[in-house]
Order: sequence, then C-alpha cells, then structure tokens
Amino acid sequence: MNSKITFFIDGLIEWDYLLFGSVFLLFLFFIILGIVFRKKLILSILFLLLGFSILLLGPTWGYMKLHETLFKNSTKLLSQKRLQFSEAVVVKGSMINESNRDFQECKITASAYAVSSNKLKNYLKKFKPFKKKSIIEMNIVKLETREFKIIVEPFIYSKNYNISIGADCR
Repeated sequence: MNSKITFFIDGLIEWDYLLFGSVFLLFLFFIILGIVFRKKLILSILFLLLGFSILLLGPTWGYMKLHETLFKNSTKLLSQKRLQFSEAVVVKGSMINESNRDFQECKITASAYAVSSNKLKNYLKKFKPFKKKSIIEMNIVKLETREFKIIVEPFIYSKNYNISIGADCR
C-alpha cells in the first residue's frame, strides 16, 4: 500500500498540484461563506455542504478528467489468439498518442472478463476481470502509433470470455 502511494505522489505533475490547490481554495471559500451567512441557516448549510462535497469529489473527478485530457490516447485490439499447447492467450493491439505531449511511459493492460447472456452482468463484469496482464511502453511521441503484443498467462478459463485493452500514460 505504501509503495502505491509513493508511486502516485512521484507521478504527479504541476497541473495536479494546481488542481489540488484550487480545490482546497474553493473548499475554504465555501466554508468561509457558510460562516459569514451563519444567520441564514439554510444558506449556510448549503455552502457548507457544497464546500465539503467539492473537497471530497473535486480532487478525484478533477484528476481523472485532467489526465484524460492531457494524456489522451486510444487503443485498438487487433487480434487475440488462444494458444493450443500452452495455457496462454496472445493479444496484439495498437496504441495511438492523441495528446499534444510526448509520453514518457504508458502502462498498457489487457483484461479478460467473463461473458454471459445478461447485458447488465456483462457490463458489471468488465469492472472485475478475472485475468490481467500489463506491459510498459516507453517514449511515445505525439501522434505515434505503437503496436504491442501481450501474452496473458496462465490462462485456464474454458468458458466464453472477452478481452479488452486500455492504456494509462504519463
């Protein structure tokens, strides 16, 4: 757990610090407004609730949207093949850097999840794959397309499954 936190903090960029600082200043602003309007109870409670909701939701939602915008990329699954004499699946794909920045590193992950006849279950199972494998690609320049191959092993699942890929870049 400690290594995940230090990895997260080491990966922060200047835009993240600006986001977290502005969220904290907004929180303080609404708390001060809540104190100033303490005579009007409903307005005061509204400002306090707004301040705490900004403090709780702002950094998480802002961080996700900020990185989605700054490090925009798209992945495409080219092929997947289950090997006959080995317990493995070979996943081939490509990733395109659609950002205005060069990526220092991208963590590309292939996730395998079960498939059922129920659409709701299929949607929920995408969030909890039964097998994941990741690779790291380094130094991807603007508008570059990088092809990759991921070998997911051991893969012993015998029922229906789908494989999705995604990339998290810095």
